[in-house]
Amino acid sequence: MGEPTTGARTTGTEQKEGRVNEPTPTGEESAARLVRGPGLLLVWLYGVMSVGAVSRSVYQIATEFEHAPLAYSLSAVAALVYAFITYTLVRGGETARKAALVCCAAELAGVLTVGTWTLAEPSAFPDATVWSDYGMGYLFIPVLLPVTGILWLRKARR
Repeated sequence: MGEPTTGARTTGTEQKEGRVNEPTPTGEESAARLVRGPGLLLVWLYGVMSVGAVSRSVYQIATEFEHAPLAYSLSAVAALVYAFITYTLVRGGETARKAALVCCAAELAGVLTVGTWTLAEPSAFPDATVWSDYGMGYLFIPVLLPVTGILWLRKARR
């Protein structure tokens, strides 16, 4: 009688071009879109970095804040940034994607600023931060993660 249907309607133009438009994702599908493939790895890495940075900063602020207040405060800021990005990636959706993209850009700016500062004026940091030396103490993950996040989030846009 005709061609088998796939459940999606197509227009004549779309059929001529040989493609079918995908339906707009629902809220649940949109959320899942950010945590598929590389997004799942990003969520996992940001989650691990969140736990590590929160644990480190809470301990250091509680026990030895007077030793290096700037370094420990910056570690706490990094922890908040990691936790927020983790949350937005899991939440999904276009608004969350945009928020995570802005936060990844701010994170990258922070890593580059603090990394350069720690190299230029090491005396300002008697103890390391998460972002010291561009995240060398964390295998440079702090400088690679926001770059990867930005690339993924730009690709994941509608």
